[in-house]
Amino acid sequence: MKFGPVALAEAAGAILAHSEHLPDGRLRKGQVLTEADVARLCAAGFTEVIVAVLEPGDLHEDDAAARLAAAVHDGAPGLSPSRAFTGRVNLVADGPGVVEVDAAKVAAANMVDPMVTLATVAPWFQAHPGGMVATVKIISYGVAAEALDRAAEAGRGAIALHRPKYATASLIVSDTPDGPGLRGAEAIRTRLASLGMRLSQTLSCPHEVPALARAIAAAHGDVVLILTASATSDMRDTGPEALRRAGGEVERFGIPVDPGNLLFVGRLKERPVIGLPNSARSPVLHGADWVMSRVACGVPVGPEEFAAMGVGGLLKEIPTRPQPRQRRTTG
Repeated sequence: MKFGPVALAEAAGAILAHSEHLPDGRLRKGQVLTEADVARLCAAGFTEVIVAVLEPGDLHEDDAAARLAAAVHDGAPGLSPSRAFTGRVNLVADGPGVVEVDAAKVAAANMVDPMVTLATVAPWFQAHPGGMVATVKIISYGVAAEALDRAAEAGRGAIALHRPKYATASLIVSDTPDGPGLRGAEAIRTRLASLGMRLSQTLSCPHEVPALARAIAAAHGDVVLILTASATSDMRDTGPEALRRAGGEVERFGIPVDPGNLLFVGRLKERPVIGLPNSARSPVLHGADWVMSRVACGVPVGPEEFAAMGVGGLLKEIPTRPQPRQRRTTG
């Protein structure tokens, strides 16, 4: 691509590099100049104009962006590209879900040519209907087709949307005489709704292993959520022990996400079970959001996935927590 000033006599068919304000209106950057546009520039006193001229083998920015975006999602369901405009195409989610990103492919696509860029949300970001999850931007007005093709191959299939596979959830809340009761249930309902799921059942019981085990066994939701009156402190504490008593298994207790450290996960036959910390009663971003969204979408969450959550796992401080993570010093 050639870029720079040209005489008006040579400007027709070139791409205007910068917007120009004329007495009779505005010529916008990026538009292909016509003979009429050149005449308007001449009438306004211009003798030259800065343009971009595509050479053989170059792609226009919009064509390049559309081709790269198509390769990046590679026909995966649940993602739709926007119309290419000014060298940009956005990929948006058709519905709720979690976004799988192949970081190595994104980096490889961005290594090909500085004029070809791909930006995505963080891996396993929870998407909402109509939300942007990636954007392709061609920096210049044109790019070599050969470079674009290499970037497209490098980034092919770099992003996908996993849609929820479960429709309902049961919430079991254990309580003590001076406990919080059902406080926070609405925050859980909202989290589920953002995933297209329905809270179909809410059960309350005393914070005791036998009572909690009976409630777990009576749960009929596709996913079982347990919110205990007292924080889970060990794999043998009330919540995990009640799950085992109900015939389930505990797969993990403790995650490297704060708030959310005291979460546990398991299964009740084929149904996923998530033991929620008390801090999940708050609607703020929480480790439970990360785990619930993946579980709801059928994304495996094992030791390696939990370990990786530590990077970025220090989430926003909850002001109402009695034990702030950073003690204030007095002068």
